[in-house]
Amino acid sequence: MNPLVQMVVFFVFAVPAFLGSVLAARFPWARRVGRVGTGLTMLLGGAAVNASFLIGGATYADFADDAKFAWVTDAWRAVVPGDYALWIGLLIAFEAVAGILILSGGRPARAGLVAAIAFHVGLGVFFSWFLTYYAAVMLVGMGLLLRAEWRPRAAAPLRAPPRQHRLA
Repeated sequence: MNPLVQMVVFFVFAVPAFLGSVLAARFPWARRVGRVGTGLTMLLGGAAVNASFLIGGATYADFADDAKFAWVTDAWRAVVPGDYALWIGLLIAFEAVAGILILSGGRPARAGLVAAIAFHVGLGVFFSWFLTYYAAVMLVGMGLLLRAEWRPRAAAPLRAPPRQHRLA
């Protein structure tokens, strides 16, 4: 897949995911937008894009070259290139399952969000600085979305309390 197409596909889902997630505590529609955007980011922006790269012959051998720690780069080079189809296949399966869980709503969505949060913590801590910045933004959004999913009643729109009329 063309890197430009990858970025378009990714940001078409990631931007609404973030904005919906940030507004999820105040508006029920935003919680749905955040959930759909986050689920599709994992499913299409992650799993489908990685699958297209794998099908296109990418070996992911150099993915960790920009890692913050030399041991991450060394470990990646020692493990992934030798059996990249297996490891990237597992990554694709993980991202797809997390995305489907998030799209499902309810308890499955919370489980999928916890998995996606853990995944993004790993991306942000261990890999390139670009992924650190991306993960930091997405973690804020996913954390707020998880909070709204955990307490959906708190996501009710703010309305003025109904007026009570008294008969004198």
